[in-house]
Amino acid sequence: MSATVKTFFAISALLLSGLLTGCGTATKSKSPATLKDAYKHHIYVGVAINRTITTGVSVRAENVNRNMEQVDKDTALVKAQFDQISPENDLKWQLIHPRKGADGYNFGPADAFVNFGLSNHMYIVGHTLVWHAQTPSWVFQGTNMPPGVTNSPPPAAADSNGTNAPGGRGMGRGPGGGFGYNGPRASREELLERMREHIHTVVGRYKGKVKVWDVVNEALSDGGTNILRNSLWEQIIGPDFIAKAFEYAHEADPAAILRYNDYSLENPAKRRKLIALIKSLQAQNVPVMAIGSQTHVSVSSPSFEEEDKALTELETLGLPIHITELDVNSAQGGQRSTSGDVAANASTTQGGLVSDADRKLADAYAGLFRAFLKHDKYVKVVTFWGVNDGVSWRAQGRPLLFDANDQPKPAFDAVIRVATGKPPKSQ
Repeated sequence: MSATVKTFFAISALLLSGLLTGCGTATKSKSPATLKDAYKHHIYVGVAINRTITTGVSVRAENVNRNMEQVDKDTALVKAQFDQISPENDLKWQLIHPRKGADGYNFGPADAFVNFGLSNHMYIVGHTLVWHAQTPSWVFQGTNMPPGVTNSPPPAAADSNGTNAPGGRGMGRGPGGGFGYNGPRASREELLERMREHIHTVVGRYKGKVKVWDVVNEALSDGGTNILRNSLWEQIIGPDFIAKAFEYAHEADPAAILRYNDYSLENPAKRRKLIALIKSLQAQNVPVMAIGSQTHVSVSSPSFEEEDKALTELETLGLPIHITELDVNSAQGGQRSTSGDVAANASTTQGGLVSDADRKLADAYAGLFRAFLKHDKYVKVVTFWGVNDGVSWRAQGRPLLFDANDQPKPAFDAVIRVATGKPPKSQ
């Protein structure tokens, strides 16, 4: 073999070796797509997490039934995919302030949640300060009879913490607390003071750490002509309980973004109530700084066009829009429902899955994220309500991007493809 030929083969071998090495390096260095990376130039992509993740402890409860191997996988998934977190339960009044008085707080789980976010450099949301559910009965108790009652009925059954028996989902998203309290009531002044003290204490403790607060949750009525829900907050204090809650939160942390949060804003009638409420608060200079749209929807609705219209109308308020509790129900019992009402949840997950559920779920998520990106001037946060189907409050509806084993579903790929501008995969 001539020297020239030998040289040719030597150079060819080196080139081939380099090409193969380069290909191997490129393949090895290419990391899997993540939600937070795909949307980093547009929105925070967040997730609601439970106590198992923030404390690293296995918990046995109705919708959180994970062994430590599963908890570790759930935790790794949160860190890999999301850059924003909300607590499912541990900042709700019933969990953080179960007993009356300054020594009635239980800060441990909430501290763990905040520290988890800080240590992982995440944008932290606080959920929620004032809600008609998961509020201890002692908050509303007093010596005043309900209107029109001279002999007050006995108080609702209470547990050892002075809260009504939840009847909900344990560590999950059940009602609990003052939701059904019917005993003697506090005065307006007493309830305002309890609200003020609670908000100042909780928001003040996490000042500068929790960036966004759901100040008032689900105060709108679902039906009829009344704008507000007939809650004990509204009955005892009056409709200005919302303004007072925002006032107290702003006093406690002037730099925090204060959010009003509700469900079914895809429904035109509910959306009109939301817009009327926020405009009224804005006219009073109440510091409402963002709108939280829970977006508990189904694979049947809303369509891209319906979600586009909803966001367009919400934008008229001139405030950032946060998608706060996103999931897409695939159960037959929950189609065409956008309700986040905890009392009606069971019926929405009955009947098994719809046919071709994976494809329909992927199509639904793709439509939603197309709408979110179209409105990314206003849509700043999108938070999934749960890490995976196994811990979802609507587990039977398989509503999330990851299955119970933390494996991505076709819907995950669909959401990534929306961000990258790639066409959807054929199913």
